[in-house]
Amino acid sequence: MKNKTALITGATSGIGLATAKLFAKNGVRLILCGRRQDRLDALASELQKQTEVLILNFDVRNKVRVFELIRGLSEAFSEIDILINNAGNAHGMETIQEGSLDDWDAMLDINVKGLLYVSKAVIPKMIARKSGHIINIGSTAGKEVYPKGNVYCASKYAVDAITQGMRLDLNGKGIKVGAINPGMVETEFSEVRFKGDKDRAEKVYQGFTPLEPEDIADIIWFAITRPPHVNIADLTVMCLDQASSTIVNRI
Repeated sequence: MKNKTALITGATSGIGLATAKLFAKNGVRLILCGRRQDRLDALASELQKQTEVLILNFDVRNKVRVFELIRGLSEAFSEIDILINNAGNAHGMETIQEGSLDDWDAMLDINVKGLLYVSKAVIPKMIARKSGHIINIGSTAGKEVYPKGNVYCASKYAVDAITQGMRLDLNGKGIKVGAINPGMVETEFSEVRFKGDKDRAEKVYQGFTPLEPEDIADIIWFAITRPPHVNIADLTVMCLDQASSTIVNRI
């Protein structure tokens, strides 16, 4: 993997951050994408001690900037071997009749359209080389709808469908396509969903041991290091205490 280049979206926190650190540890050349320049700068400074790092500051919702920056990559980083579509968010948790249109737009624009924009920018060169690996980070919310999850769940169901569609369309092109679908992972996810309400966010993970971002990073690493003929197409992972989106064994 030391001669491979990986592009990771949402690289400044949570699963993306943990994956970036694990990849760097193993010598993978990194293109780290995110909205927060200060975090990108700090992460690049840290990981450049282990591997080559390029940072791209963009919001995946910004179609023009996504294509401009990815198509304008320097020669050293232009051949992307691994794409980790990790950027995604939940915004709000209300019934369909009480939901915010702005929240709906944000989830669909980031989780669905952003994933499509980045993939569209990266895939052509993978096809030209007849080589590549795409991993989309889905969710158990894309396997099971839960109360007040409506549009967020819909966005993750869309990720599941897009992943399946990619795998069909890219069959025979030498490109692996798979999805990792985590359950409850303790990250900034709930704080974003509840719009900065840290007390409410912390309660989501109380009374049991949730997954950690590093757990998912380990699984991503496992997936990309399988032999050439092996593709992890779809993997769902939950912590021991989580049986479904709504059934969690809390002490």
